[in-house]
Amino acid sequence: MENIVFEYPYFLAIPLLFLICAKFCKKKSIAIYFPGFKLLESVAKKSNIVQNTLWFLVVVALSIALASPIKKSDVEIKNDKGYEIALLLDASGSMREYNKFNIAKDIIIDFLHKRKHDKIGLTIFADFAYVAVPLTYDKNSMIRLLKRIDVGVAGVQRTSLYEALFLSSNLFKGSKAKNKIAILLTDGMDNTNSIPLDVAIKTAKKYGIKVYTVGLGSVGDYNPQVLEHIAKSTGGKFFNANSVEALKRIYATIDKLEKSKIKATKYVKKSYYFEYPLAFGLLLLLALYFYKYLGVKND
Repeated sequence: MENIVFEYPYFLAIPLLFLICAKFCKKKSIAIYFPGFKLLESVAKKSNIVQNTLWFLVVVALSIALASPIKKSDVEIKNDKGYEIALLLDASGSMREYNKFNIAKDIIIDFLHKRKHDKIGLTIFADFAYVAVPLTYDKNSMIRLLKRIDVGVAGVQRTSLYEALFLSSNLFKGSKAKNKIAILLTDGMDNTNSIPLDVAIKTAKKYGIKVYTVGLGSVGDYNPQVLEHIAKSTGGKFFNANSVEALKRIYATIDKLEKSKIKATKYVKKSYYFEYPLAFGLLLLLALYFYKYLGVKND
């Protein structure tokens, strides 16, 4: 088996001590010689070789058991006291232009890989907004979903930006996390009027959510004043991304600004395997018993 180590390796010296003792600690006894002694001596010698070999194997097996072979593996517990983050992604028709939607997805996926200990949710919005993934630690499922979705999953004609902020804010209802943020990415302006802006902002402030807003593309495509107002009202920050590199830098900046200071708990998991050499040693003892005592009776 791989990565097997011994918890008490000094017990492995016992077989060596056994061999030394067998060599230098022999009993001294009175010898009586009689006719046919050489033949009996050769038979006894063969018998002793078998017995000594069995004894040595017993000692080796039990020494390994005493040394306690184990397999160590580091286990990491994700701490649920980290950040809770809502990602809001514009999937309206304009996000098809210049491959903006796929570029944004790739950058968000990279961001997800960096947030190992946070709960993250995902909201998609266009003609309407919907929560695609509630707050979860399961980043892999979210990444698989992001890779599959495309522009048009929520319509292509409109941009329900305020509704998305309202729905995402309600994800934090009942949340006990100390750090709650939302990252809203859009290349357009709200034109559905399904939720008033002030209601969306009040809901975010009610649950203590810091909102970072990202305007993607040219300033004329979205309303920077509105995005800046949302960010300032909630203690967040507004960013303008007019290039792929700028968008990457923005998510990297947010990642640094909102880095969780709580480390994951780690412990070492030990799997013990001493029972295998112990069982083997006991079987050898049994074999030695049958060979030594039952063999003598048969003679």
